[in-house]
Amino acid sequence: MTPETTPHRALHTTTVGEQGPVVVFLHGLFGRGRNFGATVRAMQPHVRALLVDLPNHGGSPWTDRVDYAQMAGAVADLLRGGVAADGPVHVVGHSMGGKTAMALALAEPDLVDHLVVVDVSPAGSGGGAEFEHLLGALSRIDLTTVDSLGDADRQLAREVPQPSLRGFLLQNLRRDGSGRLAWQANLDVLRRDLPVVTGDVPHADGARFDGPVLWVAGEESDYITDADEPLMRRFFPQTRRVTVKDANHWVHSRQPEVFARVVLHFLDAG
Repeated sequence: MTPETTPHRALHTTTVGEQGPVVVFLHGLFGRGRNFGATVRAMQPHVRALLVDLPNHGGSPWTDRVDYAQMAGAVADLLRGGVAADGPVHVVGHSMGGKTAMALALAEPDLVDHLVVVDVSPAGSGGGAEFEHLLGALSRIDLTTVDSLGDADRQLAREVPQPSLRGFLLQNLRRDGSGRLAWQANLDVLRRDLPVVTGDVPHADGARFDGPVLWVAGEESDYITDADEPLMRRFFPQTRRVTVKDANHWVHSRQPEVFARVVLHFLDAG
């Protein structure tokens, strides 16, 4: 099936599938909607997937700050004007996208049916030092000397030795109208506001989402701990937790077929 890509109400989206319930996917820091491609292919033909590029990422516009309430509001506008016009949809969010999904469910519960949060909790998350290092490494690539992704990869290898991680990060390089490589991600704002990215999920007093919620953790990750569960249940009383073996923070990339089965089972069982 050929994905249909469209800029919808400011946020860039890609649609995959023609039948089944709608599942909206929100990516993490450095990502884009298509990062869920392998998972969505494994879920066909059971769902219609909407892959969203969040603000300051992919094909979506840049903003002057990182703000989870603002991001959740942009997603809410997208859904109300499209796939959720006739009723709530399922939402899956990883890391930064998971916090956006939580903020959306708490602020606009009528838009969300089932919620899947991937390897992040409502509390301030880890990874700040790692993400600061990666953002710094990207900003130190001298794009005036880069003619190809290979050139950028060689520069980045000085600070990021893992080839798969470099490939993930360098997906953010695209040629601009003049043919030069430029960053699609808003690196300066993301780096400045990294404490917001890794901070708490915003919520109104007494806010909670009463629909079914699944937390999916990677076995090799420490982003979700037992200490987080009381806060998770305070905001999301119908919380379930699953840990995927042989998976790190990027669960859906490391184990896309397993992740797809877990999500489909949750949607069917819920």
